[in-house]
Amino acid sequence: MKYSFKKLWNTMFLFIGPGWYVLVWMIWSSGQLQAIEEKLIFLGVVIPGFLMIYFAGFWIEGWHKKKQGLQ
Repeated sequence: MKYSFKKLWNTMFLFIGPGWYVLVWMIWSSGQLQAIEEKLIFLGVVIPGFLMIYFAGFWIEGWHKKKQGLQ
């Protein structure tokens, strides 16, 4: 592989992030979220979910490197 995992993962999120933002904006502005509680739950799921997916890639990389070192 020519590039490091971190560079590829960050590049992928550079392109996925705006698409994710557009999707969230479309849902937010659609009028489906009426109450403030619904909006808080939506943001409480979307933002941590995006961050968890991002950081999971680095956890998977570390797990993979550890697995390769044991063989």
